[in-house]
Amino acid sequence: MELPEKATQPTMYFIGVTTTKSSIMRLFPLWAEALGLENAILKGIDIDIHADAQLYRDVVEFIKNDELSLGALVTTHKIDLYHAAKDLFDYLDPYATMFGELSSISKKNGKLEGYAKDPISSGLALEAFVPENYWKGHGGELFMIGAGGSAIAICSYLLNPENGRNIPSRVIIANRSQTRLDEITRIVKEINPNVEAEYHLTPEPSENDVLLGQLKPHSLVVNATGLGKDRPGSPLTDNGNFPEESLVWELNYRGELDFMHQALRQKESNNLYVEDGWIYFIHGWTQVVSEVFHIDITGTVFDRIEQISNEMR
Repeated sequence: MELPEKATQPTMYFIGVTTTKSSIMRLFPLWAEALGLENAILKGIDIDIHADAQLYRDVVEFIKNDELSLGALVTTHKIDLYHAAKDLFDYLDPYATMFGELSSISKKNGKLEGYAKDPISSGLALEAFVPENYWKGHGGELFMIGAGGSAIAICSYLLNPENGRNIPSRVIIANRSQTRLDEITRIVKEINPNVEAEYHLTPEPSENDVLLGQLKPHSLVVNATGLGKDRPGSPLTDNGNFPEESLVWELNYRGELDFMHQALRQKESNNLYVEDGWIYFIHGWTQVVSEVFHIDITGTVFDRIEQISNEMR
C-alpha cells in the first residue's frame, strides 16, 4: 500500500479493504453536491485485514499532517487502527476508548479527533426496522454472529440499561476467534452487567447452526462477521433453521450475501423479516461525513441524502 499524495482539494478518505467496490464511491459526489461541499472528494485507501501496525500509523500521521486531508471513515480496520495509532490522536470520544475502536477520523481547531460512530449509526438503523418495544412485548433473544466493532456497537445500543425492560431476554454471541470473544465479553459486562449473556467459540458454521436452532421466536439474528462481503461464505450452513417470527439482519449490503439468501429462503415458511445493511451503510457514512466536514445531516437533509442513495441503488 502506498500513501496518498498530498491533497490539493478538501479530501476525505475511506480506509477499508475493497473500497473501489463500495457504492459510496459513486454516491459521494452526489451527496457532496446536495450538501454544498464544493470541490470535496473521497479517496479510498485499501489495506489488507490485520495489517502491520506501522501501516495504520503511517496513514493516520499522513491525514494528521496534510492540511487538505480532512479526515476518514474507517471500516474493517476499526479495532486494529485504534490499537496501532490511538496515541496520535488529540481527542478520542468515550465510545472509542470504551470499545477500543474508531470509525471516524476528523480535525477540529488543528487537533486530530477519533470517534466510534457505530453505536449511533447502528441504533438509527435498528430503529428503522425493529418495532417499538419489541423486546418487552415478545421476550425474544439476540444472536450475534461475529464479535468485532459492529457487534459491539449493536450490543451497546440494544443492551443499554436506559432501555429498562425493553432489551433482549438473552444474548448469545458467537465468534471464530477467542481474542475478540474475550473483548466483547468484557465490554458487554461493562455496558450492562445484568444481561443474561453466553459466549461461544464457533470456528465452524455448523456450530452456529446449533445455537440458531435453540433460539426463541421473535429473536434477532445478526451476521456481523463480514462473510459474504470481504470474504466469501456465510457463518451458517444451509442446514441452519431460523427461529419463527424473527428479525434477520445481514450487516452487508454488497457482495454475495450468502447469509441473507439463506434467510430469504425461509422467509415465508418461518415468517421472517429480513433486512440488509443498506440503511446502516447510509447512517454510518452520514455520521462520519458530518463529523469530517462539520455539517448537520439530520431531518430533511438526511431524508434527501437517503432519497439520492435509494435512487442510485
